[in-house]
Amino acid sequence: MIKIKKKSDKTKLRIGEIKTKRGVIQTPFFMPDATRAVLKGIGNNESGKLNLSAMVVNTYHLYLQPGMDLIKKAGGVNKFMNFDKPLLSDSGGFQVFSLIHRSKKMGKIYDKHVEFKSPIDGSWHGLTPEKSIQIQFDLGVDMMVCLDDCPPNEFSRENLESSVNRTVQWAGRCKKEYLTQIKKRKIKEDERPLLFGVIQGGVELDLREKCAKELIKLDFDGYGFGARPVDKEGNFLEEVLQFTAELIPKDKLRFALGVGTPEDIVRCANMGWDMFDCVIPTREGRHGRLFEAISNFQFPISKQTSISNDQISKSIYKTININNAGFAMDFSAINLNSELVELRDYSRAYLHHLFKIKDSLGARLASLNNLEFYIKLMENIRLGD
Repeated sequence: MIKIKKKSDKTKLRIGEIKTKRGVIQTPFFMPDATRAVLKGIGNNESGKLNLSAMVVNTYHLYLQPGMDLIKKAGGVNKFMNFDKPLLSDSGGFQVFSLIHRSKKMGKIYDKHVEFKSPIDGSWHGLTPEKSIQIQFDLGVDMMVCLDDCPPNEFSRENLESSVNRTVQWAGRCKKEYLTQIKKRKIKEDERPLLFGVIQGGVELDLREKCAKELIKLDFDGYGFGARPVDKEGNFLEEVLQFTAELIPKDKLRFALGVGTPEDIVRCANMGWDMFDCVIPTREGRHGRLFEAISNFQFPISKQTSISNDQISKSIYKTININNAGFAMDFSAINLNSELVELRDYSRAYLHHLFKIKDSLGARLASLNNLEFYIKLMENIRLGD
């Protein structure tokens, strides 16, 4: 459930808050992907200074390594990674299905379950909706996602229909197992994790609607946008995302999985999506690409549905590649306006040098810069109009 505190007069932007067992989160919000229970190269001291609202961990990867026995002995993934704020776990489905769609030798999809081969040691594993939920309860997260059939958007309509049917059936099994685990573990109402269903259907709007209607009957805390938010050419699926957002009840959370770039987040926030996650800020940082806010930028509110991503991006940020030779003699701060002392004190010339010699400090500083940009972007969005 989401408590709406303010709505935009010009768009469908919703500003509110949600309650989790580890605290209240202001919406809309962005969650960086701590895939294997870590933001690569960044410790809790730095992430604490950034005031992150929440992060995402990957069920599939943590199940395979280090394994659930170790995480359970640690007392859950929060204690294992020493992170005291909310965590969301995915179902593991996206990774498993991506593995199988890339190579049929890596597994097979059945109506009742999916089997896959570990890319780590070649061992075989079975994943059911029930097992996915059990794993996520063992992780001890604040928010979890139902196992869904996640196909490429360009799949044939016949295959997309099968995906929707399987997703709905599995969601029902997930909800049943969720309630079983709540009772078995004697979890109180105010301590239970939030559960999300995932709306599939590719680019077929009627299939998205069918999937949403069936999932809504199961009454989840929120609903996510299933599959990638772009087509195979990389074009943002604006119409599909807008349509899907409007299918979700107003009192439920709307989770735009895998979104994304700053301009896509702005677009989706304007559509009424509340939650976002992506690897972009840290992945781009590790490659020396930095996000830099335009001075005194304001959240671009517009009734014009035709406004382009390029127009949005130019109004709020630019990117720089610190590997470019032009930064070798640039002794200005990485980010003079940063709240992190490292980004104010270290120069761009020094950061350029770190990337040249491939020192890990460079990737850490660039990642911190990008994460701070994303957090500030969300703060600006929450200011509304």
